[in-house]
Amino acid sequence: MLAGPQKVGHCRAHNSQEGGPFSPVSETMPTTRASADVHVPSRTLVALRPIIGFLKPYWLRIIFALIALVTAAATLLALGQGVRVLVDRGFAGDDPQLLNQMLAAMLALVTLAAVATGVRFYLVSWLGERVSADIRRAVYDHVLKLSPGFFEVTRTGEVLTRLTADTTVLETVVGSSMSLALRNLLLLIGGTVMLVVTNLKLTALVFLGIPVVVMPILFYARRVRHLSRASQDRLADVGAYVDETLHGIRTVQAFGHEHIDRRRFGARVEDAFATAVRRIRQRALLTGLVILLVFAAVGIILWVGGHDVFAGRISAGDLSAFVFYAILVAIAAAAISEVIGDLQRAAGAAERLLELLRVEPQISCPPAPVALPLPGRGSLRLEQVCFSYPSRPETMALDNFSLAVEAGEKIALVGPSGAGKTTVFQLLLRFYDPRSGRIVLDEVELRDADPAEIRARIGVVPQDPVIFAADAWENIRYGRPQATDDEVRQAAAAAHATEFLERLPQGLGTFLGERGIRLSGGQRQRIAIARAILRNPTVLLLDEATSALDAQSERLVQGALEQLMADRTTLIIAHRLATVLKADRIAVMDRGRIVAIGTHARLIEEDGLYARLAALQFNPGEAGG
Repeated sequence: MLAGPQKVGHCRAHNSQEGGPFSPVSETMPTTRASADVHVPSRTLVALRPIIGFLKPYWLRIIFALIALVTAAATLLALGQGVRVLVDRGFAGDDPQLLNQMLAAMLALVTLAAVATGVRFYLVSWLGERVSADIRRAVYDHVLKLSPGFFEVTRTGEVLTRLTADTTVLETVVGSSMSLALRNLLLLIGGTVMLVVTNLKLTALVFLGIPVVVMPILFYARRVRHLSRASQDRLADVGAYVDETLHGIRTVQAFGHEHIDRRRFGARVEDAFATAVRRIRQRALLTGLVILLVFAAVGIILWVGGHDVFAGRISAGDLSAFVFYAILVAIAAAAISEVIGDLQRAAGAAERLLELLRVEPQISCPPAPVALPLPGRGSLRLEQVCFSYPSRPETMALDNFSLAVEAGEKIALVGPSGAGKTTVFQLLLRFYDPRSGRIVLDEVELRDADPAEIRARIGVVPQDPVIFAADAWENIRYGRPQATDDEVRQAAAAAHATEFLERLPQGLGTFLGERGIRLSGGQRQRIAIARAILRNPTVLLLDEATSALDAQSERLVQGALEQLMADRTTLIIAHRLATVLKADRIAVMDRGRIVAIGTHARLIEEDGLYARLAALQFNPGEAGG
């Protein structure tokens, strides 16, 4: 589905799943805490394989980086021969000119190695930053396609952690660790070859020590990887808790809950710290043990080789070159053991991202979507719809719900909280699909149409409007980005939002704050209404659209809404029955079903649930008596 950094359209996303590095393999796999420990068992390199798809577009830079890497490694290996000649012919000889030439040649080699190393560092660091950015974009693009049902069972903070911290880990691997691993692997192989060429006897001693060095790496590497995964999961717990408390900071402070949240957050931080310490301890033991064993082996080689020099079996230059290569191999082995820890950590991050990217959207565009008719009429039918939310599958939100709405008709949905009114809106927007039954818009079943085309025909004014961290221009223009400034001003005026927007320091260009924190509830509501007016939808959904307004603002906005609802199919959710008296029909809902439908007068005459709700609001004393 995601072949490297390229972006895919909403409608095509469902049909282009083969060939990408993170192709979905299951219909749903929520990334909750429970599922965090159920990950794909794979070796480190297999877990990191998806990164290859993001590296492919930059193959030319990778080739240049490899050339620079090989050049730097080759020059370092050549220095060993320079050391041998320098000792045997430069220091031991009586020709100062030869000594000068040898030192000049070694300086040239060092200069070449420095330039190659600098080029390699720049190229791989650029690749790390570029691939990390591409992965973040791919993850974000994928998350935006996931249905609201996914976020019912997944903490937003955990998704944010995977989008930021885990991709940063991969950035480190691509931009540093992989390069270092390849460089040191080349030095390890090349140095070993040069050891064999220089002295076979001493090399045999080196090979005898290899199993002693490798066994700790194999033993500790698996433990480091599991602890790396656990450390990232605990970090996700920290991020999720911060996200929750900061978004509800007013509630936290209003109820004096700070000391409890500090204690709970501290517990999560300490848990993450303890897990990280266990991981660091294992890596420290691994690195220290490898260095100890490697340099102990070098000491033994020096002891044996020194006696061979005294016996005349090898020259001092050969021993110097051998020690140089032995130290080079030892440093490379130690560096590889260090890098293995980074690769293990990156494997955990890749697995966590893979889990997220393998979640296939429940709501997606069908392979051959049926086009909605033009122009749209706005007729709606819900036929024996049954539905329950993913987070509570045992509770039916809608139970054999049926409702037919004619084009241009205004239907009010009323009933007690939990009756299923908002659920109807969620299904009409195709945030979910019903378990059974059909939902039809303009004679096209929603399952057969492109969700983007469905939502383009619907305007929503929610009870709790979302205001983005931008100015009023962008917030009102959100559902119709191509709208002109004049059209935005007209929509704001129709929603009676101009009166307060023009009083702001920069007018409509004023930053409204995160979640519209600089606006009152009524002002946010009018921004949402202006947004819906500008969208000019075929179907209008009003979910308590005037609930946050004072009496004067409600009267003004109600007039704007009546103008907006003219000749437009409208569904209205309202607990205040005074706002639905002008509806063509009122559908009374209870426990996911329509229990009565008709005009206000007719429903009052029937003396059912609607009559009791009306009595509570219009005649509270009588209802209570």
